Amino acid sequence: MALALAVGGCGSDNKGGKSSTASSSSQSKAASGGGQQSGTSAPKTDPTVKLAESTGQGGIVLTINSVARDSGGFVTVSGQLKNPGSENFVDTSGWVGTEKDVLASGDSVAGATLIDKVGKKRYYVLRDTGGKCLCTMGIVGVKAGQTVPFFAQFPAPPAGTKDLDFQLPTFPTMTVPVSG
Repeated sequence: MALALAVGGCGSDNKGGKSSTASSSSQSKAASGGGQQSGTSAPKTDPTVKLAESTGQGGIVLTINSVARDSGGFVTVSGQLKNPGSENFVDTSGWVGTEKDVLASGDSVAGATLIDKVGKKRYYVLRDTGGKCLCTMGIVGVKAGQTVPFFAQFPAPPAGTKDLDFQLPTFPTMTVPVSG
């Protein structure tokens, strides 16, 4: 419900360690719930598609499976956080970012940003009217061997933008192609 209200309230103003990248023609379009999120829904992604992958703090592997532009003027980044280690990873506090609305989103990936190097602009995760991020929330840790899906929604950069840098605190920056 919060996602529907936030998207409706935003309008359609279109102003607007290790790292590797690869392109893919697969796109995700459906929505689903589940995982460790609360009050939001993440687009389904094909976990076999890897647009970019990076290893961050605690050996957590961040994989980007989709960066899709939609007709409403948004870009949704979807992927997974995997703990390939034998110990639980509990320090997700760095992923929430440093914005003043951090408390509204709690344990989340609200600290993610997209950077358009050509347009020289940084995009932050969108928020609903209550200050909660339009992203996966409720990530209090990643158990050993566990994979947690995530998404984050941003304002869309100009239509001609083909590549963006994705940043999530504690992970190296990854360059990803934008579809749609």
